[in-house]
Amino acid sequence: MTATTTTTTITTTKTDAEPAPPVVHLVDDAPTRAAWREYVERHREATLFHHPDWSDAVAETFGHQPAHLFAERGGRLVGVLPLLEVRSWLAGRLLVSLPYAVYGGVLADDRQTTEALAAAAEDLAVARGARCVDLHSRRAAVESWPCDTRYAAFRKRLPASVADLATYLPRKARAAARQAQRREGLVVRHDDHAIPDAWRLYARSMRRLASIAYPMRFFEALARRPAWRTWVTFAQRDDRPVAAVASFVFRDTVLPYFLGVDERLRCTGATNLLYLGVMERAVRAGLSWFDFGRTRRDNHGPFAFKRNQGFEPRTLEYQSFAPPGARRPNLSPDNPRFAVARKLWPRLPLALTTRLGSWLSSSIPG
Repeated sequence: MTATTTTTTITTTKTDAEPAPPVVHLVDDAPTRAAWREYVERHREATLFHHPDWSDAVAETFGHQPAHLFAERGGRLVGVLPLLEVRSWLAGRLLVSLPYAVYGGVLADDRQTTEALAAAAEDLAVARGARCVDLHSRRAAVESWPCDTRYAAFRKRLPASVADLATYLPRKARAAARQAQRREGLVVRHDDHAIPDAWRLYARSMRRLASIAYPMRFFEALARRPAWRTWVTFAQRDDRPVAAVASFVFRDTVLPYFLGVDERLRCTGATNLLYLGVMERAVRAGLSWFDFGRTRRDNHGPFAFKRNQGFEPRTLEYQSFAPPGARRPNLSPDNPRFAVARKLWPRLPLALTTRLGSWLSSSIPG
């Protein structure tokens, strides 16, 4: 599939009193980091991926170097562009906001600050010889940068009570969850310390789907971060896990992120029951939103599954900049260069795909 690239026109409103231009810098010292943390925690558009804890976990696991840009006006932080420099043996040097993240990009107080951070990112890409700057933006923020609209996000407000989940989910989704309980004998278990068990199911699923699995140390690094809570949920028969999902809770939102299924057990409705269990826990915890993450539009199975759960897709407007003479690399699974590897991957031993995935994932920042 060819990437859909469009140029989005962003309307701006001219005010009589424009704010002073911000000063953009790369200094990532302790005071700036404290201001960044506070800025993310109060900004209404911030996601957990904008938080410094995400960048720290990524850098710790994969060795990507921080290149965060900060905008200040009058000594006060008014914008941040979290960036990590990825040195990929497949694609060269990249600046990404943010690797392995659903969302990312500029977080700013106003349009002027957004444009200043984007201009600084362009200069940084040229100075460091990067092939591109990638922003995982929900909405296009930089007027002159093209959009990649291959991904859609699925997000929906949760009901007020667990009882209301009976009508929150479509009839077929509820029926599949009931079948998993009654016919398959599955139950839901929450164990937030069982990261290794969840990761093993995840690694197995990724091999079956011909995709690379991130290393378990990434799971563990994320689970240690205090900016969010990490939930680990299982659907199991007796004491044997059939499916597992690791979810992150940030503010009033739960985001299931890493999913794994043991396909050998062939349990109908296991993922339906699993996600219902996460929804029930979220409602009991007083959360307001369930974020199903992103899915490529050409990835028809997961895309249809999320719609069948009652979630409607909303196009993500990822943006990128390539310096003059450079071209943004295609690291998507739809790249024909990866076709042979994707055919072979599910046939390889799990121990081998696990090791190869850990190595390859540092060069494919998601």
